[in-house]
Amino acid sequence: MPKLSITDIQLYYDVIGDGQAILFLHGLGSTGIDWEHQYSVLGKKYKCILPDLRGHGKSDKPTNPYSISQMAEDIVELMKLIECTSAHVVGISMGGAVAFQLAHIQPEFVKSMTIINSVSDWRMKTIGERFKLGQRKLIVRLMGMRKMGEVLAGRLLPKPEHESLRIDFIEKWSKNDTGAYLNSLNALVNWSVSSKDLNKMKMPTLFIVSDLDYSPVSKKEKIVNQMPNAKLEIIKDARHGVIIEHPNQVNQLLESFLYSIQ
Repeated sequence: MPKLSITDIQLYYDVIGDGQAILFLHGLGSTGIDWEHQYSVLGKKYKCILPDLRGHGKSDKPTNPYSISQMAEDIVELMKLIECTSAHVVGISMGGAVAFQLAHIQPEFVKSMTIINSVSDWRMKTIGERFKLGQRKLIVRLMGMRKMGEVLAGRLLPKPEHESLRIDFIEKWSKNDTGAYLNSLNALVNWSVSSKDLNKMKMPTLFIVSDLDYSPVSKKEKIVNQMPNAKLEIIKDARHGVIIEHPNQVNQLLESFLYSIQ
């Protein structure tokens, strides 16, 4: 697919399949193609729309600061240009934040929402959280994106049977632009949506949560309880990158949820 001009940048996207639209929003340091395990299955029944968010993949990487609101506005403009008036929205991690922001600013567009290993407030509030953030920035600045990919691969895909996934993860991660990655990271950790706004999000919502994710299940349960039409499903022995670690379980939950609301 070609890039489309969205406000101040060119945004790359791809489309797989036909039918009702599913908008997939990837995480920090990732791209639309990283939903491969999902669109290869769901693309048989649905139109899977796979943008590379601002600063990622084949989309432009401006050097000025980013924001999650800006990323959501990019998506609004993209969907207008491709004449898609509504979609089921699926977001993981940073993509979950963008999905929340879309539901906040354009609720009529979001037919349903699936949030995977994300939260409604990404601000770093504790000393421990700020330390880990600083540590990540230091690794990126001093040792580069490949080293950051190696560190993350070891945490997210720690088992011997994950070796091929780790190698693929590191290769993809190493291609990230350092400045764009840091701009995106800063955008994420400065974003939140209020409890009041969560309560206004009435679309059917599924939370898919890994039991070994960075943030505890209890934090996601609290968010679910603030939303009028949300439910939570837990995948056991799973980490943050659950869409590649346990793709079949993710797909089963997604298909069942989408079928239940049609």
